[in-house]
Amino acid sequence: MSAPPADPPLPRAAVWRRSLAPAVLLFAALLAASPLLIRGPSCGHDFDFHLASWFDALYSWSHGILYPHWAPSSNYGTGEPLFVFYPPLSWMLGAALGAVLPWSLVPFAVTFALLAGTGFGTRALARHAMAEGPAILAGCFAIFSGYALFDAIERADYGEFAGGLWIPLLLLYILRDRQPSSGTVRRAFDGSTVPLALVFAAAWLSNAPLGVIASYLLAAVALLAAILWRSWAPILRSALAVLLGLGVAGFYLVPATYEQRWVDIHAAVSGPGYEIKNSWFYAFKGDSALAYHDIVLRSASRICLAMLTLALLGLLISWRRRTLPKPEGPENLIKAHWWIPLALIPPAIFLLQLPISAPLWDFLPKLAFLQFPWRWLVAMQAPMAIFLAAALWPAGLRHRALRVASVAAIACILASGLHLAARNFYQVCDDQDAVAPMLTTYRQGAGFMGDQEYGPHGTDTTLVAEGLPFACFNTNPTIPLGVYSKDDEMFEWAPNQNTCLATFPAAPDAASPEHFSVLASTPRSGYLILGLRRYPAWQVRVNGHPPQELHDRDDGLLTVAVPAGRVRLTVDWRATPDVLFGRGLSALAALLLAALWFFERKPSRARLS
Repeated sequence: MSAPPADPPLPRAAVWRRSLAPAVLLFAALLAASPLLIRGPSCGHDFDFHLASWFDALYSWSHGILYPHWAPSSNYGTGEPLFVFYPPLSWMLGAALGAVLPWSLVPFAVTFALLAGTGFGTRALARHAMAEGPAILAGCFAIFSGYALFDAIERADYGEFAGGLWIPLLLLYILRDRQPSSGTVRRAFDGSTVPLALVFAAAWLSNAPLGVIASYLLAAVALLAAILWRSWAPILRSALAVLLGLGVAGFYLVPATYEQRWVDIHAAVSGPGYEIKNSWFYAFKGDSALAYHDIVLRSASRICLAMLTLALLGLLISWRRRTLPKPEGPENLIKAHWWIPLALIPPAIFLLQLPISAPLWDFLPKLAFLQFPWRWLVAMQAPMAIFLAAALWPAGLRHRALRVASVAAIACILASGLHLAARNFYQVCDDQDAVAPMLTTYRQGAGFMGDQEYGPHGTDTTLVAEGLPFACFNTNPTIPLGVYSKDDEMFEWAPNQNTCLATFPAAPDAASPEHFSVLASTPRSGYLILGLRRYPAWQVRVNGHPPQELHDRDDGLLTVAVPAGRVRLTVDWRATPDVLFGRGLSALAALLLAALWFFERKPSRARLS
């Protein structure tokens, strides 16, 4: 039996056009990230937090722990369960790049990758309803949008930054209608449900506030699409995608949800700088304690107003030019009005910045965990970019020179915007926050400041002293370790403080981020106060047996009762039942997704035959 004839090779012009979009978007991302390449990393709000997490993740990988739970450098080397609660995609990306690149280049590489993802995601959404040229332009507008550069340069919130990729894809797979004439089931499962579930899971695995945004955005857009389609298909597709997406992310979501009872997670929203009422549009307090918060709020408010104005102007101009994005294909209600859900997103987000929306923030579950209403701007990037591209793309110009001139003018505007963003958003690193000093501190084992929301419930993270030994022996389990330093505004421990009757190092043959042991010889019964914060997942053994007593301390350090004489104490991380349940849920969801993928491929093959 002869083989089927091979497809004819694509013409050279077609190959060039196919490579144009990736080349342009990658160049735009490189240009947008270039300030970090030229001036070095910008030490934004969350920069040191993410950099330390990359160090810890790579260190855990070097010990064979593929999915770590404990961040050993937090709280000055006493650690915290950071990787239980912070979604994995951002710290995995940073650690993976740190394994192959110099650490000084990793922030630039992460920023470049996420900016490129923002461009590609927006272009994919735009390409569903626009020609290649304006879709590429929309991707460039998204890369250079005020909020993308604000996130990249000033905030360095890499997890939330990934929303520039996931939100456009989320909108694409909700609004895609590939079988408008079919029944509800076939119309819902037209090949879009599986990717929608994966994108929804990716949003949660990138950033928890982003996951909340994706959840509410998906629900609202699916409801609106159902009204426009006059069909239950969008709701059916979205509901199943949510269930499967949450299941896929279950290995992270189940422990992160269940184990919140073990930490002070509400500290993430209890501070005055994290309260929604202090982050309304132009809700500046003038309080010295919130001075920096007000500066950031002013920047975010200006960006919000600028993006809203550009989105509405783009919508108005494209309406007048009759260039509103409209997919090709058979006429039906959703295709004729495909742009309506995108047009409603900017004004809806603006309303969420105003006090009039307070009942929603108080009533809707988990919405307050966004901390800042302007985080919603990540969902405005793609609609704004698409309407701007529809308004400005010079498709109606007859002369090629005029089209080239128009594109050149747009490029100049984007470059000017980048210059202003780099000048206003770039954060110069302090001496201790730059990459090289932080790497030196990490290698010396000194560790970094921790986060109160990840500390043991009822403890105070600020009481943890710097420079602690791994094991401190004392007969008083509550004795304060360390003296408060007014210059450094922290507690510091030194041997001459005589708070330890004896100190012992961790045994080097067993030390790893999640496995420790110590050999001690104690003159009398007492307590070993470990330089390790307590957590229910730690399994402690004293001479091979469970300890008689684990004493609670205000600083949260793990304190174990030990007998007199020779003591071997081991501390090992053990998967708790919620972790095992989450992993099983993810495995089950993956199997169901695979089955759904085969089911959705049938109508796809029918269309191609």
